[in-house]
Parts: sequence; structure tokens; C-alpha cells
Amino acid sequence: MKEAQLYTRLKNLQVHCQLCAHSCKIPEGKFGFCGVRQNISGILYTHNYAKLVAANIDPVEKKPLYHFLPGTSTFSIASAGCNFRCGFCQNWQISQVDFNHQQPPPEDFSADKVVKLAQQNNCKSIAYTYTEPTIYFEFALETAKLAKEASLRNIFVTNGYMSQKTVSLLSPYLDAANIDLKFFKESSYQRICSAKLGPVLDSIQLLNAAGVWIEITTLIIPGVNDTPGELTAIAKFIAAVNKDIPWHISRFHADYKFKDYAPTPERTLKLAYDLGISQGLHYVYVGNFGAWGQDTLCARCRRLLIKRDGFNILESNLAQNRCVFCQTALPGVFN
Repeated sequence: MKEAQLYTRLKNLQVHCQLCAHSCKIPEGKFGFCGVRQNISGILYTHNYAKLVAANIDPVEKKPLYHFLPGTSTFSIASAGCNFRCGFCQNWQISQVDFNHQQPPPEDFSADKVVKLAQQNNCKSIAYTYTEPTIYFEFALETAKLAKEASLRNIFVTNGYMSQKTVSLLSPYLDAANIDLKFFKESSYQRICSAKLGPVLDSIQLLNAAGVWIEITTLIIPGVNDTPGELTAIAKFIAAVNKDIPWHISRFHADYKFKDYAPTPERTLKLAYDLGISQGLHYVYVGNFGAWGQDTLCARCRRLLIKRDGFNILESNLAQNRCVFCQTALPGVFN
């Protein structure tokens, strides 16, 4: 355990956690909504500090990030816990853990060990991923600072449900983030994730304004968020923030508590893709599908810049990060 960083003490041994947008007020002895932060005698402790449930080498495209150091590897880590309750979570075995009742057998890591392993495996970055990295903020921030000193980049794969204080402390050390924008309806966030839409939108805007490279993912679930109106609203919001933000529309497959839902039809993926382009987004991608929608096209001449097969790059028509056909710059981080 480690004392949490972002909280204040209240009367009667209560504490006010200020890490994420839930802003939990936690009585003595109880846990916050995330299930990993506990008030012990008026001090907020995190149970998952430096205890990793995953440490892997991934292609950066798997995050997914298509405009951030393409073709490189990232050292991916996770601690248990999440501040959402998504019924379609693909990593629910490690994200939906309550330290008040159960705890997986995590492995103790130091921030220094994570950085050294990333270097030894020729990774160009460290990704805080699989579960919600906001929930292991203290360890992520400590690791990110050491990574910066070692000339490694830092990536958050996040639901975006963090406080403005967290964004402020994190953004100087964060180079890229893939943020899930799951729905554009308050009711869906409340019913499915036990959360709210507004803080996610705020985080996207704040991180973009701070100069962090942003890519956004929306998992399209049939009958939940697949109407033309909702897909248009998502694309319109992203375009209003920055038309160069890549939008990854991801095909749903049944998992966890959403086992009765059908996979996303190809026609819905095509609809979302076309709506993204029509709203002015320069880069729209289709994930978990494979037949099309993976390649990067030039925003100006629409010719092929990067051809992909899964997470592999097959062809590149870039010279100094510019289109070889019309010399338009490709936005992103490439060196």
C-alpha cells in the first residue's frame, strides 16, 4: 500500500478523493468506487501501487495509436482496478477487481524496473493500459517521470474519467493518449459505465490543449450507440476539438456481460466511417475488422500514406513525415 496523492481530509476521519471524476467522499475503513483506494484512519491508501497484473511488449498500433511512433514497440503495464463498470469490458478479469473482497496475485515492480525492461526490449515508449491507468496514477506518474529522463515516451490508454488536477499533473510527462469516447449520451454512460459523459469530453479537450497527441476510440455496439445521430455527434465533437485527431471506430464482439449482443455489421462500420469523414475528420480507422479501414490516407490528396495489415506496416509513402505525392504533413509524433 501507498498513501494516495490526490485527496483531502474531511471531518470524522472521512477523506475526499480527487483523482477521478467520481470525486468520492470515503468514510473511514471504506473503499472508493474504484475498489482499490481505501480510507484507513483518515488517510487514503492505494492498494495497487507498484503491483502489476500485466507487463507485455506490444506494437504501438495495438493501443491503438496510428500516428504515434508507428512501427515501434511499447512496453505495456497494468495494475488492477477501474473507475468504470462497463459490461462489455474485454479485460474485466483484471479491471473489475475490488480489493475489499478479492485480489489477484500481482507482481511487485519498481518504476525503475519498468523503465529498464522497456529499454532492454528496445521499446520506444511505455503504455499504461489494459485497465484504467488513472486508478494506478501514483505508480504511473512515478514511472512516467523516470521514462522521460531515459528518453522514453509515455502513453495512456484511458477512459478519460480523470479530474482536472490529474490531467494537470500528468500532462507534462504524457506524450500520447488513446481515449475511449464510448457514447454521446449521458444516459448510456450512467447506465452502462456508472459514469458521466461530461468529464470525458473535458479530458479530451484538456489533453489536446496541453499538447498531448490524442487518438480516440469508439466501440460501436449494435442497438446501443450505433444510430446515425449518435455517431454524427461523436464525430462532430472530435472535429470541433481538432480535425487531425484520428478516430478509431472499433467492431464489437460479445464479452463479459454483453454476451447476447451481435457483432457490429460491416454496414454500420461503413456508416460511421463515412460520417466521420463528412464531419471533417481527416483520419478515420476501423478496428477489430481487418477487411478495410486500417490504412492512412493523405488528408489533402487522399492517396495512400501508410498501408497496414493488422498491426504491421506493409508500405509507407512518407518522406520526413510528409506525403510523397503532395508534400502535405501528416500530423502526429514520428521521431
